[in-house]
Amino acid sequence: MSSIKQFQVTFDCAEPERLARFWCEVLGYVVPPPPAGFATWDDVNRSQAPEDQGSWFACSDPSGVGPRLYFQRVPEGKVAKNRLHLDVRVGTGLVGEERLAALETECARLVPLGAVRVRLLYDGNDSCIVMQDIEGNEFCLD
Repeated sequence: MSSIKQFQVTFDCAEPERLARFWCEVLGYVVPPPPAGFATWDDVNRSQAPEDQGSWFACSDPSGVGPRLYFQRVPEGKVAKNRLHLDVRVGTGLVGEERLAALETECARLVPLGAVRVRLLYDGNDSCIVMQDIEGNEFCLD
């Protein structure tokens, strides 16, 4: 039996730092310190060729449990529904109206950050809210 491997989730995007900072707010993630020899991430960017400046950014779970999120600039825009999406687990263990209230509260927190509410899926017991991040990537409040 093989051991479990660590993994990171990579987002193709237009504005890596902006999208990374959005997801930091959503998940409570943090921006790690810049590499050795650099005082700030701006210093890292300035050290790169102009075409590479701002081409990537990353954030991580401060507890070390969740995967690292990596954001890389790509030239093409998003043209179709994601084949993979994140479920932000805010209603775990809750059912019915109590679960729905937890999801709605989180939705209300994220919309001012730039998230877009797409639709509510609710059958009277289980629920989730389909949303989009600031670049249109789908995710669910679950």
